[in-house]
Amino acid sequence: MRVDQFDFDLPEANIALRPAVPRHASRLLVVDPNTVSSNCLSDQMFTDLPHCLREGDVLVLNDTKVLPAALYGLRPARAHGGGGPARIEVNLHKRLDANHWRAFVRPAKRLRLDDVIAFGDTEGVCNAGALDARVSDKSDGGEVTLAFDFSGAVLDDAIARIGQMPLPPYIASKRPVDARDVSDYQTIFAKDLGSVAAPTASLHFTDEMFAALAARGVERQTLTLHVGAGTFLPVKSDDTAGHKMHGELYVVSEETAQALNTARAEGRRIIAAGTTALRTLESITDEAGMVHAGSDETDIFITPGYKFRAVDGLLTNFHLPRSTLFMLVCALAGFEEMHTAYAHAIAQHYRFYSYGDASLLWRKN
Repeated sequence: MRVDQFDFDLPEANIALRPAVPRHASRLLVVDPNTVSSNCLSDQMFTDLPHCLREGDVLVLNDTKVLPAALYGLRPARAHGGGGPARIEVNLHKRLDANHWRAFVRPAKRLRLDDVIAFGDTEGVCNAGALDARVSDKSDGGEVTLAFDFSGAVLDDAIARIGQMPLPPYIASKRPVDARDVSDYQTIFAKDLGSVAAPTASLHFTDEMFAALAARGVERQTLTLHVGAGTFLPVKSDDTAGHKMHGELYVVSEETAQALNTARAEGRRIIAAGTTALRTLESITDEAGMVHAGSDETDIFITPGYKFRAVDGLLTNFHLPRSTLFMLVCALAGFEEMHTAYAHAIAQHYRFYSYGDASLLWRKN
């Protein structure tokens, strides 16, 4: 499909720069393309979610934990070949092994192979040297591979100490990252460190909401997909067939797989909390509808025409024009229906993207 078919006008005022307080105070747009009435939209609050679900439904959440993957460093002056010192911005997006990360850097033109970046204080880089990395590979588009001088848990600790939360550029360009983002951009149930972006649909959940869902009889299961920045990269090709997703690591336990297979066998609905959970579920479910446990990478790219095997519904935030995530929701709930839903959301001043409001989408039959 042509990428411009997924375009729409989004006023900047609709992009949320802060989350609702408390988290569960956001709005919820319910989209049911299978409704018998002419209007498939229902304006709700997120606190109404338990009443939108039913006893026996299974809500699947991504328990990944966001690494403070935005790093600021200094490339010292080169002894040979010229080039004075340069400040470098780094956004880690994919771990390759214990001490290697793929990253997007700015300005990429100031880096060469084997250059060393000294990371430290985000202002004056006065603590530069607290963590060093060598450029071991360089690709087009400002992407490099960094070989850090620490590895494993020691590297994680160093990044956590000097890094910042990797807010999306449409937020970070409007205001600086601050102490509030450390908790705001992390789910309350985050467990396994490894993501460079939050599973934002789950940022709305609080202990009170989980208690209300449990009282409703909604079952909760978790899986892990470590979100990479590649998920949010713009589609640069004119046709969806020309876009390639970055691979992301997932882990699904035998317990979770068995619970989901039992639910499906009993005719109960499975709802993914977030596009990351949905993409994982669709990657581990075979054509017969059986869910398989395991750990692997997925680069699944879901566009209209895709036949869903795993989910009945999706809880998700509102996405940007021409994004792979808007393409995904169009595939699930219908192309025309989602364009109508987004036009309604914009007109009704719903708040978009990572810190914005939520939607509950039912799969179109």
